[in-house]
Amino acid sequence: MPELSLVVPVYNEEENIPLLFDAVQNAIAPLNQTWELILVNDGSSDGSARALESLFQRDPLHVRVIEFRRNFGQTAAIAAGIDHARGDVIVLLDADLQNDPADIPNLLAKLNEGYDLVSGWRRNRKDNAITRNLPSHAANWLISTVTGVHLHDYGCTLKAYRREVLAGFKLYGEMHRFIPVFAHAVGARITEMEVNHHARKFGKAKYGLERTLKVVLDLFTVKFLLDYSSKPIYLFGGAGLALAFLGVIDLLYLFLRRFWDIPAANSPLLLVGVMFVIMGFQSVLMGLIAELLARTYHESQQKPTYHIRSILESK
Repeated sequence: MPELSLVVPVYNEEENIPLLFDAVQNAIAPLNQTWELILVNDGSSDGSARALESLFQRDPLHVRVIEFRRNFGQTAAIAAGIDHARGDVIVLLDADLQNDPADIPNLLAKLNEGYDLVSGWRRNRKDNAITRNLPSHAANWLISTVTGVHLHDYGCTLKAYRREVLAGFKLYGEMHRFIPVFAHAVGARITEMEVNHHARKFGKAKYGLERTLKVVLDLFTVKFLLDYSSKPIYLFGGAGLALAFLGVIDLLYLFLRRFWDIPAANSPLLLVGVMFVIMGFQSVLMGLIAELLARTYHESQQKPTYHIRSILESK
């Protein structure tokens, strides 16, 4: 079994694939570790499939190729690579050679200092400042602020993980960038280090400004899953009680106005107060239903509500 698994999502990177393998091989050879390179072809429409097949024939001992039926997206490709990885340490990197495989030994050395996840930080990023770098900085700040996991570069694919911190959650949408957040939720020790970043030589970038909106929407999902998936009543019930309280205060105000002969029937505040009370009641009911769903989810699929790092016991 390989000690190290390198997972690379591939989409229309025909020219980069042979160069990527050579760079990976040169970086890993001095480490004296057994390794595998898992290349996931995410429905490429160019000659990537032929290039991957040729690469497999060149080195079947180290190369494994997963071929998707169609394009499912980068997150799905990463998830497939992780599911099929056999190493105790998993490194993710892009196929476009903007990530430098020469940084892999440094990531592994940092991981061996006692960390469970080492995230790459493209401090000197070689991308378009307006369409790539600026939205990325904004997204990184937003994710760090909302989740409390402070990293400079969530969008950098180049990261090293211990296998155990990747177990127990599934990736959807654009959620591969949130893996450090999920890992932190199960107690992973996380750090980051600066890595090289190169300008793209072949092919073209697959993402633009539209990706920022997807990240923001996925962030809502991640925040809910991390903070309220086991106790959704705290979110729905809290919001419901707040709405009901505002409604009661509004109706009480209308009631007190009657002592000064101010009618309440024609006031729009009456409708607002009644609406708030009803919405609050409905929100509490939604929270109770969500509690039932959460328990069904955990119990039917035997999902743990805790994660153990280690156990010390006598045999």
